Amino acid sequence: MTPRLACILLWYPLFTQPFIFRELEGLQEHLDLSVFTLYGANTAHCSEAMLAANNKARHFGVRALPKLLLRLLLWTAAHPIRMAKTLAKHLFRPWPSLEIFGENLWAFCMAFLLTDWINPKHFDLIYAPWPRGCAQAAQVLSELTGLPYCVTVRGDNLMPADPDLEDKMRGALFIRTNNAADVARIESFGAGSARGKTYLVYNSLTLNSQTLSVPGERTQHILSYDGKRPLALMALGRFDATKGFDDLLLACAILKKQGLAFTLTLAGGGGIAFGLGGMSGKLSAMTRDLKLTDCVSYPGLISHDDLPAILKAHDIFIAPCVIDAQGRRDGIPNTLIEAMSLGLPVIATNIHALPEIVCDRKTGLLVPPNSPENLALAISDLAKNPALAADMGKNAAAFVSQLFSPKNNARIFADCMKEALGKKKSSGDGPCVA
Repeated sequence: MTPRLACILLWYPLFTQPFIFRELEGLQEHLDLSVFTLYGANTAHCSEAMLAANNKARHFGVRALPKLLLRLLLWTAAHPIRMAKTLAKHLFRPWPSLEIFGENLWAFCMAFLLTDWINPKHFDLIYAPWPRGCAQAAQVLSELTGLPYCVTVRGDNLMPADPDLEDKMRGALFIRTNNAADVARIESFGAGSARGKTYLVYNSLTLNSQTLSVPGERTQHILSYDGKRPLALMALGRFDATKGFDDLLLACAILKKQGLAFTLTLAGGGGIAFGLGGMSGKLSAMTRDLKLTDCVSYPGLISHDDLPAILKAHDIFIAPCVIDAQGRRDGIPNTLIEAMSLGLPVIATNIHALPEIVCDRKTGLLVPPNSPENLALAISDLAKNPALAADMGKNAAAFVSQLFSPKNNARIFADCMKEALGKKKSSGDGPCVA
């Protein structure tokens, strides 16, 4: 019998999370999957494929408030002691911000309403792709219905960690992470509640397979670079401190002083509402102060449908990621994977999980973090060595097409879920062991 999976998200689809969309699209080939969103629909900037998935999810949000309040009142009246204990366990914690508390509070309350749909009669497993509100709802639902849940945890969820993260990992049937560098960090987190039940499944390529170039096709642009036109650089992502875009601007100032003609497209943006970071003002000010306004452009958020053509119009993609003062870090940026899949030569910093896909001088160039000087040198070297850029682009496209294959990774993740459920059924408490 095909396992029945209930996936809980805040929004679905969401334009900043094409990797979640691709993951769930792949899982549908192997599992009986239904998606529930704790918030209402939000389809701004979504691709055509993502828009088509919007009607397949059951959305809640503010419109569910009357039914939710009635359900909470009835449940509290029927089980006052249990409700008090459940509240104390999940919400009486030192939350780092009102926003985080609010997300977990809404998820906690929504779990009681979701029992009408997500219960053992209709599902075998709950999946939370994020360890905050999504996992809050999944954990409470598990306690109310007896359904097991699994959760994806990423490296940036560990530092700083929410006060209930260890408890959520302890209660999960298994934990999934999307890069090898985070496996040991997750398993050693806290008292080791994830030890022995952390499973590595890489993300899937998010670009539609029809948009991917034949390995090497993309390199024709940089092979023609002769210094008579500006070198076209691109970086893309949320304007967050972990992205290192301020270092990239400093590197550009060095290149300009050296006389290299270039343009930089710094795409993406900032905004608290979608977790896009708060560095827009700083980056704009740096661009003015460094006198880069004539060569740096900010196109803003880019639709996923438009991304392939924009990437192909550039010579080099740059991911200058850093570890911030709080220890936060990126895993493997999906934008970097997308650029590599198109054969675009890439430069990245040698931190955390980035060396898992950027092998220096084979699939890209690696430089130390927090070093605009080394970043500028790498850009200059690629401009002078188009043959190296071409080889790295070919290698990168071939490599990521295998490691981030949507077909393969969806099957691996689905097999993990099936194995975990099989072990639980036979032993009563069997995790999926990596």
